[in-house]
Amino acid sequence: MAEVKTSVKNCDASAIDKTSSTAAPKRSDRKRFFTTETIPRLSHEDPRANELIAQEKPVVLTDTGLVATALGWDLDFLRINLGDGLFSVYLSDTDKFRYYDEKKRKDFGEDFLVGLERRDMKFPEFVELLQNWKEGDKRIYLQQALTDGVGKRIVIDFLGFNWNWINDQQKRNNWGQLTSNLLFIGQEGNITPVHYDEQQNFFAQISGKKKCTLFPPENFESFYPYPVHHPHDRQSQVDMDNPDFEKYPKLKQIKGYETVVEAGDVLYIPMYWWHEIESLDDCGVATSINFWYKAGPTGKIEYPLKAHQKVAMMRNIEKMITEALNNYDEVAPFMQSMVLGRYT
Repeated sequence: MAEVKTSVKNCDASAIDKTSSTAAPKRSDRKRFFTTETIPRLSHEDPRANELIAQEKPVVLTDTGLVATALGWDLDFLRINLGDGLFSVYLSDTDKFRYYDEKKRKDFGEDFLVGLERRDMKFPEFVELLQNWKEGDKRIYLQQALTDGVGKRIVIDFLGFNWNWINDQQKRNNWGQLTSNLLFIGQEGNITPVHYDEQQNFFAQISGKKKCTLFPPENFESFYPYPVHHPHDRQSQVDMDNPDFEKYPKLKQIKGYETVVEAGDVLYIPMYWWHEIESLDDCGVATSINFWYKAGPTGKIEYPLKAHQKVAMMRNIEKMITEALNNYDEVAPFMQSMVLGRYT
């Protein structure tokens, strides 16, 4: 497969034409209270790229050709070829689109997510929302797994991805199976707040630009994640634009790693790394696809344990206690009684 050149045009012309008059307002540079380092940008043929992935450290790969066959997926093309199925579209009163677990949400009542709703709609309806968007309307973000229900042309392009390279990465790093490919299409300025995933992720940019800020698993306590039984499990309680350092004092300790991904780029996001994704103001829409892989089988345990191994342990212990008590309100006092006055 031909490699994607880094000079690929980063804005989808048809998308801009159809959304420029009603595009989201331009965002000024967000103020940061933490320092960042730049995530390396390397050719997939550079040995350092494989070393970073093996060490579970982020890297931007500039020329994999992973989604080269999808770089022509503008809104007109997708409207014709994506299929007649229903797609998950989120609408938000703000620029934040915080993930939530639909099953866990049932225990928190209908008022849990004020200002954010999910609608199932056909793709042309989603495009119409984008084209007719005006300031004051709810912001829009499509997030949908690519399944067998997509159109034939999409399947052909999907089969044309550079599976040789990504399958080699899966084998080389002893990962588990590919679990899903999620398609993201959203307005400029949309933000996916800080969270972490329990899977390895190759995040491929198709059009537009996204600013990606990552934080290593060592920052687990500093981000004050929601409890595992909460619908926002794996999300930080912190508002990164309006941090409350009195309530979350350890937040001052974080240090990030940052990059901007463009069309054709692939960002490796290691599992358990916290990350925030922001669509930049360069284009009317930004389109991405991720490739999620399960962790591989655990080999010989080496000490000291790595940060992500400790996070996994804490999650499992918290889940076990939550299930055993069968009462969310008892979890925190129970864990405090295990420690306070004994280990403190």
